[in-house]
Amino acid sequence: MSALTRFLGDTPLRVLLKLLVVSFLVGLVMNAFGWSPIDVLYGIRNFFVDLWNLGFRAIDRFLGYILLGAAIVIPAFILLRIANYRK
Repeated sequence: MSALTRFLGDTPLRVLLKLLVVSFLVGLVMNAFGWSPIDVLYGIRNFFVDLWNLGFRAIDRFLGYILLGAAIVIPAFILLRIANYRK
C-alpha cells in the first residue's frame, strides 16, 4: 500500500469518484435552497457573531442584576454597620 493510498484511505481514482459524487449532491442541495458558498461563509460568521453577542448580553444581564441588588444591599449594609458601631 503506497503512502498516498494510505493517506487518502482508498485508491486515488476511487477517492476522486467519491468526491465528485458527493460534490454533485451537495451542489444539488445548495442550488435547491438557493445557497451559494459565500452564503454559507456568511452564515457561519453570523453564527459566531450571534454567539459572541449572546454571551456578552448574558454577562450584561448578570451584572445588571448585581447592580440592582447592590442598590438595596449596600445602603442597608452601611446602615447596619453604623447602627452596630455605636454599641
